[in-house]
Amino acid sequence: MSSDLFATIESHGLRCMLMRGGTSKGAYFLATDLPSDPAERDDILLRVMGSPDPRQIDGIGGAHPLTSKVAIVSTSEADEADVDYLFLQVGVEQAFVTDKQNCGNLLAGVGPFALERGLVTAPAASGATASVRIRMINTGGVATALFPVRDGHPLYDGDCAIAGVPGTAAPVELLFEGTAGSTCGALFPTGNTLDTIDGVEVTCVDNGMPVVVLRAADVGIEGDESCEALEADHALRDRVERIRLAAGPLMGLGDVGTLTVPKMTLVSRPRHGGTLMTRSFIPHRCHDAIGVLGAVSVATAVLTGTGPAASVATLAAGGDGDGDAGRRVVVEHPTGTLDATVALHHDGVGWQAEQSGIMRTARKLMDGTVFPRN
Repeated sequence: MSSDLFATIESHGLRCMLMRGGTSKGAYFLATDLPSDPAERDDILLRVMGSPDPRQIDGIGGAHPLTSKVAIVSTSEADEADVDYLFLQVGVEQAFVTDKQNCGNLLAGVGPFALERGLVTAPAASGATASVRIRMINTGGVATALFPVRDGHPLYDGDCAIAGVPGTAAPVELLFEGTAGSTCGALFPTGNTLDTIDGVEVTCVDNGMPVVVLRAADVGIEGDESCEALEADHALRDRVERIRLAAGPLMGLGDVGTLTVPKMTLVSRPRHGGTLMTRSFIPHRCHDAIGVLGAVSVATAVLTGTGPAASVATLAAGGDGDGDAGRRVVVEHPTGTLDATVALHHDGVGWQAEQSGIMRTARKLMDGTVFPRN
């Protein structure tokens, strides 16, 4: 880092907006407010978030992977997008910053943030809906965020409720295109919808998030245990990690020992009228809910009709109707449900995923200046 830039940041801090996006929380920055060199940028972000430290006591991180996230936003030069969004996962107890995955939850806040910062303009009509096309730099896919505005500003208050978030807020509809195989190069990167790894049947799928789907019963659990119980089961965690490490090379990801992908999702029959129950490891902590793009990948696995997800799914109970974005799958998770729609078809050669959709909410929590520790 140049001495001038360091001195500026030390003296004046960094402009930052803290936002809840879906069931995650993160720090949103304009790309122009951060160093362009990735190593210098990551060094600052570790100090902003307070990592490495299990409590992140000297930073703004929330001591959990779901609240130690960063979104970097800029005007896009791509014809198909209005803004670019780079997601960075910041380690909590370890000093790492990785761009090896997307985050569909923080994505929910990107459109409103871009409007707040003047990167896009809002429709002038009263009660209008803003439409922001977002290129996800991590994987190259494009999402369109639709959200209400008032007097040229994002409207955060509303009556949309999502599981894992108290109260209600304004809806943010996310429509995805080009996410199939965005990290692994193929929707089903092993070439199959059903594989066996370490004696366990799995589906390896990447529809915006690389996920390994396996039946909870095949690793000795019911599938509706609490996250605390699952994290305390060290034998289970070791077994799941062995499968993850073996799946990485098969999915074209190589050695994933230090990566946050693929995610691991254990599935079982639905308990609350949805399509199926899930417990996700991200990859070592149990997710209190499920990631947006992780849910899209799981829904994709369900709709093939084969593999662990399909074997436990009850599509009729999940309201498997058709819509503009495809067929709906209601994914149950520890704190509620998440509806994902996926347009999926088999062209005689292989499965093709076109568009998918999800409903989230977002809220601005703080807008100001953050000071990274020295």
